[in-house]
Amino acid sequence: MLMPKRVKYRKTHSHPRIKGPAKKGFSIAFGEYGLKALEPKWVTVRQIEAARVAISRHMKKGGKMWLRVFPDKAITKHPAETRMGKGKGAPDHWAVVVRPGRMLFEMEGVTLDEAKKALRVAAFKLPIRTAFVQREHI
Repeated sequence: MLMPKRVKYRKTHSHPRIKGPAKKGFSIAFGEYGLKALEPKWVTVRQIEAARVAISRHMKKGGKMWLRVFPDKAITKHPAETRMGKGKGAPDHWAVVVRPGRMLFEMEGVTLDEAKKALRVAAFKLPIRTAFVQREHI
């Protein structure tokens, strides 16, 4: 599973501003086809991994895939049946803050139909609405 090797602070603020469009990573940079987020939300490591596995299984050995997001936000949680107070809980899992317009996955080396099918399967694994995008050739 994806997680940072080390972080400056073990626990992050829990509610960042997810409002507004993505400020970076909103265009296709590497591949021919991409999966773009349309909603703001936290996407967890497990959801990213499930989508990545779905794409790679669907592509079989052809093509190349890029993961454009990395989970660098620690999500904390108190143990079950713990009373209120006693400070912030221990880090439980990692997530990435996704804003509308952010490119999540990119791929190349496959046909348009294969790319659409693979990214559609990956979209089912994610908790947000997404859109299939294609690089514009000039």
